[in-house]
Amino acid sequence: MSSLPLDLSLTRRRSWKMLTADQNESSWGWLMAWQLQGRYFENCSCDMVCPCTTSALTMPADYDRCRVVLVFHVDSGVVEDVDVSDLTVAVLADTPQLMADGNWRVGVFMDAAASQEQAEKLGAVFAGQLGGPMAMLAPLISEMLGVQSAPIEYVEDGRRHRVRIGDEVEIEIEDFVPPQTPEGEVEKLTGMFHPANSTLTIARATASRVNAFGLQFDNTGKNGHSAPFSWAA
Repeated sequence: MSSLPLDLSLTRRRSWKMLTADQNESSWGWLMAWQLQGRYFENCSCDMVCPCTTSALTMPADYDRCRVVLVFHVDSGVVEDVDVSDLTVAVLADTPQLMADGNWRVGVFMDAAASQEQAEKLGAVFAGQLGGPMAMLAPLISEMLGVQSAPIEYVEDGRRHRVRIGDEVEIEIEDFVPPQTPEGEVEKLTGMFHPANSTLTIARATASRVNAFGLQFDNTGKNGHSAPFSWAA
């Protein structure tokens, strides 16, 4: 496993009120074009369902700290003419109970299958340097815990979503289907202010083990979400 540089100097620190207003802009105003499409899931330390997600980060988490892993698998994508398809990036965040207050501590896992050029381009997207949804979250970050290259195994199996990142992270979530629903339709949240998608499944973790960036926790049985994502700027 190796560490990679990540420069956050290009992101501007603004209030959450200003950031949320940005979602209504028709253009992010950045110079370089890029696009990513893929699949996403997360697991956090809140109980079902996470108040941070349902309140656009303005309500407190269920516990004193919110520890969440956000996993993005890129099915297809190009960043500044560099193909970044079939690569995975995972973001680990340790935040105060009220996420909108900022002071996030963040670590990033970059797929070891990425070349140096691919890692640099994806790193710029996930640092918010090239605009897009992650640019809204970047001003909330006060401390970068590191960026590491690691083997990442991402698996979609119906309602189950799994990731294994080296020896540090192993998470599986399962989208929730109420027993009263004979057709087996997954429950979803709609109209969410979320970087991945405005529609997210409701899910819970069937397995969760994290020991990375100086943090160690287990969110088994806790909240999860999944969704396709499609970004462009």
